[in-house]
Amino acid sequence: MSQDFLLPDLGEGIHEAEIIAIKVKVGQSVKEDDILFEVETDKAVVEVPSPFTGTVEAIHVKEGEVAKTGCNMITIGGGAATSKDSAKSPAKADETKTQILSPVGTANANGNGKAAQASAPAQTQARSGQAHHVNRDVPVPAAPAVRALARELKVDLYDVRPSGPHGRVLKEDVRAYAAGALESKVGSAVATTTTGSRQAQQAISLHDKYGGDEKSEKSGGSSGFTTQSMPHIPGELPDFSKQGQVERVALRSIRKKIAQSMMKSWTTIPHVTTFDEADITSLNQTLKSIEKSFAEKTGSRLTLTAIVIKAVVSALQKYPQFNSSLDDEKSEIVFKKYYNIGIAVATEKGLIVPVIHNADQKSLTQVAIELQDIANKTRAGKVELEKLQGGTFTITNIGAIGGTNMSPMINHPECAILGMARGADKPVVRNGNIEIGTILPLALSFDHRLADGAEAAYFVRHIINHLEHPLNFILEN
Repeated sequence: MSQDFLLPDLGEGIHEAEIIAIKVKVGQSVKEDDILFEVETDKAVVEVPSPFTGTVEAIHVKEGEVAKTGCNMITIGGGAATSKDSAKSPAKADETKTQILSPVGTANANGNGKAAQASAPAQTQARSGQAHHVNRDVPVPAAPAVRALARELKVDLYDVRPSGPHGRVLKEDVRAYAAGALESKVGSAVATTTTGSRQAQQAISLHDKYGGDEKSEKSGGSSGFTTQSMPHIPGELPDFSKQGQVERVALRSIRKKIAQSMMKSWTTIPHVTTFDEADITSLNQTLKSIEKSFAEKTGSRLTLTAIVIKAVVSALQKYPQFNSSLDDEKSEIVFKKYYNIGIAVATEKGLIVPVIHNADQKSLTQVAIELQDIANKTRAGKVELEKLQGGTFTITNIGAIGGTNMSPMINHPECAILGMARGADKPVVRNGNIEIGTILPLALSFDHRLADGAEAAYFVRHIINHLEHPLNFILEN
């Protein structure tokens, strides 16, 4: 009996993957857990094992193509599904089957690949030229670039009135529709903020500071709010080829995810950055003195970043607003009682942020060993997916490269990020005397909706006190 293998769920928020390598051929015998494909998601390179034992009858994808979760990847005959695969019901498998994304588009002409959304109000339809009714069983005529623009702007192509020849939808049609939809959203948001009310929150230890008065909320004394992020409408570019030779490369995988995340962070979070400096002269000398013995004992290096991770955890425990996220839809602050610290790692394909989970429960030695392990795996593109999820706070360090300071961008949906620049020898004043000390620049970018400048300054000073006085780590434990 032949079995179709569908691209499985590769992790939180991952809906597609680029086929990097096909490890088998038609006619080849495979066993359960043999590697069939190597795929690259927007987070890492992943090896996809076979859930079947049998013979490869057909391969339905090609290297370089982008496949959606649930896509039919390969057909294997002469074997039965394993227990891992049989858990998925046939109905679910049929529901998740999709086609390969290719330059010529997909069988589903819906611009965002989702079910058709409810139409906008009549006023918006009139302004955007939306009142266009078509048969949804027939694909909408549109070029691949138009479909890509529709997906980016979250526009359903079936709702867009075409202006091109033979009913073809053009980019101008999509932008006009998106502009009208945006105007409708802004109008409805104003009505919501002036009339909406907020449900009473469950009492928590931080309620008095951040929750306000439930009675005044219900009586309308303090209305809730929502954040309406404006869609990014790409601007028209000039024809660069008129000036000379150019090369166009598709934005995909990790670089595409970075671009999307940065746009989301910048357009939804009001960033503020506070700067300070830590005198790490004594700490630097201590690290150098124990570097050899620590490496011989553990096989890893005790780095400044590992120590900063523990200092950050201590600061987050004292100032929980920096270990939170804002739920715009419910107008609630989500305080996380766990401490998962992301570390930005530069790779050839872009910046990736693996996570050290439950850093508060690990010793400094354990953090140092895990930090080196995940950094090496990330640079090699072999870090586990679970290590790329669940972060509550991020640290980025450009000190090894250089730079006197930075203004880091928050890793959405977190609310703060700590940047470390290059530690350098500078003149400092100690007991009225000018001496040379190693000064480490620090920069904390934070969500100004959840924290104030004074709180951010205290937060950074707490970290600095631990770096300048390492004995604080012992006193806390």
